[in-house]
Amino acid sequence: MDLMKLMMSDYKVEMINDGMQEFYVDFHGPKDSPYQGGRWRIRVELPDAYPYKSPSIGFVNKIYHPNVDEIYLFSIIKPFTDLVNIFEVFLPQLLLYPNPSDPLNGEAAALMMRDRATYEVRVKEYCEKYAKPEDVGAAPEEKSSDEELSEDDYASSDEAIAGQADL
Repeated sequence: MDLMKLMMSDYKVEMINDGMQEFYVDFHGPKDSPYQGGRWRIRVELPDAYPYKSPSIGFVNKIYHPNVDEIYLFSIIKPFTDLVNIFEVFLPQLLLYPNPSDPLNGEAAALMMRDRATYEVRVKEYCEKYAKPEDVGAAPEEKSSDEELSEDDYASSDEAIAGQADL
């Protein structure tokens, strides 16, 4: 019944493998925040004991936040919280009020504590790069968020030597 309530809300829900325990939900960043305008695909996994055991949720596309590791799946939502509340209360609160004192992304936490304005610029850059409407549903990129390498950065003298056999 909880899943049906979510499906009848304004959120786009897409089932995985024709089951009712795994699905994606499209989530929009909260208004009046650096995340405004961003869209994320959230993967939700309901355990067999749901609602007595918490669901696991995770961002599929990248987000820059002190309390969210790269595409991290987490189960921190209290049991008995309905699914609509997760998307209308829990996730917006997580994005609006990050806790840099208990980080999963140490770089984001340090930047937020050191220079809030630069942190917000980085959040907006991630939204523009990874959380556009067309990114919802896209496969996560292979390189990590802090690796912004150009083709020139991949070329090194080691590559030339690596192809030579030892004589």
